[in-house]
Amino acid sequence: MTINQMISEDEVALMHHYICEGIGDAKRLRLLYLVAEQPRNVTELTELLDVTQPTVSHHLRILRERGLVNAERDGTSIYYTLGDPRILEAMNILRSFVADKTQEA
Repeated sequence: MTINQMISEDEVALMHHYICEGIGDAKRLRLLYLVAEQPRNVTELTELLDVTQPTVSHHLRILRERGLVNAERDGTSIYYTLGDPRILEAMNILRSFVADKTQEA
C-alpha cells in the first residue's frame, strides 16, 4: 500500500487545518505546554508569556477552534486545559527531532 493510498487529500487538508495552522505559531506552542501543566486562565498565561491579553486571547481562540485546548468557566474566570494529551506527545516527538537536528549542525 502506497502513502497515497493510506492518506487522502481530505485527510491531509484536515491535518493541516487542525494541527499545522493550530500550532503554526511559537506562542501557541508555548500556550499548549503551559495549559498541559495545569489549568490556567488568561491572566496567568499573559503573565507567563509576557504578552498582552488580546494576543493571548487571540491564540487561545485559534487553539480552541481546533480542539487543541478546552475552556471551562469557573465563576468569572475561564480556565484552559489541553484538549487531547496526544498533541503533547506529538509535539514532544517534534522537539526530539529538532534537538537531533540542532546537534548535527
